[in-house]
Amino acid sequence: MSLISLLQEESIRSKALELGFADIGFAPIETLEDDARHLRRWLDEEQHAGMQYMANHFEKRINPAALVEGAHSIISVLLNYTPQELQQDETAPKLARYAYGKDYHFVIKDKLQILFDYIKANIEPELEGRCFTDSAPVLDRAWAVKAGLGWIGKNTHLIHKKLGSYVLIGELITNLKVKSGNAINEACGGCQRCIDTCPTGALTAPYRLDANKCISYLTIEHREDIPPAFKGQFENWAFGCDICQEACPWNWKARPTKEEALQPHPDLLQLSKEDWHTMSEDRFRELFRKSAVKRTKYTGLKRNLKFLE
Repeated sequence: MSLISLLQEESIRSKALELGFADIGFAPIETLEDDARHLRRWLDEEQHAGMQYMANHFEKRINPAALVEGAHSIISVLLNYTPQELQQDETAPKLARYAYGKDYHFVIKDKLQILFDYIKANIEPELEGRCFTDSAPVLDRAWAVKAGLGWIGKNTHLIHKKLGSYVLIGELITNLKVKSGNAINEACGGCQRCIDTCPTGALTAPYRLDANKCISYLTIEHREDIPPAFKGQFENWAFGCDICQEACPWNWKARPTKEEALQPHPDLLQLSKEDWHTMSEDRFRELFRKSAVKRTKYTGLKRNLKFLE
């Protein structure tokens, strides 16, 4: 299979934008030597908390060719999730913005499958590969950087120059052969607002996140009682946390998403503090039937709300 042309890349890009992706980039597969060292150190220091799955399939994480046989490239896509409106009651428990609408795993995978089918039908009939979004041991931010879609900020988020960090990442790992992406230089400069504003000290240094202290981890992935040492530090976040992203200047002018599937349930943004704390399980199921909030389940959300009292 020969290297795809710039014209073919542009054809794939146009289709991705038509599908609602905010940006797309291409990168040939290679072993991620630097990322491997950072990941090993993070795991050795047990900063992955209870996410034991992060220690699994190490070789596949640093080299996707070990994950998808015959793979030569990664096509990374971004989906903007910057909301048009935020929750109206400033005293109400808060929800991470990415969870306002439909679960992004389904949204992105459906679009990626359409993009895959388009490439196979119009660019390369012998296309082989797989679609992923947080569903396999893939270092998606690292590949987005290699594809020229942004840089890793001091809060460990991918930052896109126009979209900021409110972006969701997906990828096609394929047997296509592509040119290297144009990497973007890190542009955080001397700013460390994200680090200074983290109430639990989870950002221990630039580019270093201790998940044991992260509000997002503690309200979603953590299955036991929340350690009492964090009492009073969650700043009303009941599912996930956007504090370090809210502090980032690159997000201050990010344009709202146009993706219909990511728009919130009509009642969600109007919930009052009392509505949250008195929410029944039936109401929970109605509001979050297609949302990522289902991950924490009703019992998990009630645990988080009780911790905020």
